[in-house]
Amino acid sequence: MGFETQDVERKMLTILKVLSDSQESVGARVISRRLKDYGVELGERAVRYHLKLMDERGLTRLLGRRDGRVLTEQGIEEVKSALVKDKVGYSISRIELLAFRTDFNPQNRTGSVPVNISLFPKGQFQKALQAMRPAFTKEICVSDLVAVAQEGERLGDLVVPKGKVGLATVCSIVFNGTALKAGVPMASGFSGILQVRNNEPIRFVELIQYAGCSLDPSEVFIRARMTSVTQVIRTGEGKILATYREIPALCRPVVEDVVAKLREAGLGGVLVMGNASETVCEVPVELNRIGLILVNGLNPVAAAVEAGLEVENQGMSTVMDYQRLIRFQEL
Repeated sequence: MGFETQDVERKMLTILKVLSDSQESVGARVISRRLKDYGVELGERAVRYHLKLMDERGLTRLLGRRDGRVLTEQGIEEVKSALVKDKVGYSISRIELLAFRTDFNPQNRTGSVPVNISLFPKGQFQKALQAMRPAFTKEICVSDLVAVAQEGERLGDLVVPKGKVGLATVCSIVFNGTALKAGVPMASGFSGILQVRNNEPIRFVELIQYAGCSLDPSEVFIRARMTSVTQVIRTGEGKILATYREIPALCRPVVEDVVAKLREAGLGGVLVMGNASETVCEVPVELNRIGLILVNGLNPVAAAVEAGLEVENQGMSTVMDYQRLIRFQEL
């Protein structure tokens, strides 16, 4: 495969990802704009050229001049089986992208925050709310601010499919994004299963590094039913979803200020902030750096799965206007 052919294939794969994420028909103009989120600069005319090639290969289907394209079954399979080398590191790149897109201002409480999207069967949503309520009450989440959308309605960039109810929960990347705007460089290490004892975090018993992962690790852990969030709520012991970050030790005062301002806005998530070069929950920390443990925003959803309910998760999905979020207790 020559360089030009390989470049075309990569651009076509990125277009397929855009169409896959949208879950509705999308035109060349919108695709061109969303490609920039993936670092691909492709004009509207060039997008049309690639879409024509994809139509010929049976990957996309034109619904009409104004309605744009949707993926065919073959296109959906192509996204799922894309070259692994193009998918490795997807999680870390997604974190960086959403952190950059986060423009939340804690002082005036305006701007966008990153969210996870969970899709529940319409008939199970009320039971899901009951199963998730204790996790929100006990603050085993980033925030109790959520958004709900019915089929055909939009949550950020995503349109809720037929027969589903969508729930947006605040993602821990809100910490990355707000710290980034404050000038703090941050390394996102991994997502894992954190053991809790006497309501205190003890150690990670499982973890997946972001840099080498082609999926959102939290989705993997939830699907494998590796959590016991409900047990933690009841007894103070069990396993929850958490993530690990590192910052330069000199940035601690700035980060403490960011954490305080986020908390005032109803956005938390920081479980542990260590000291310089100090091991955190049995995770070794590099010299002159500080380790932080953040609670994962999908823990309430994990509690619903533990209760036997069906859910499709899209962790680290998109960004939403902070003003659109409401307290979980208002649902």
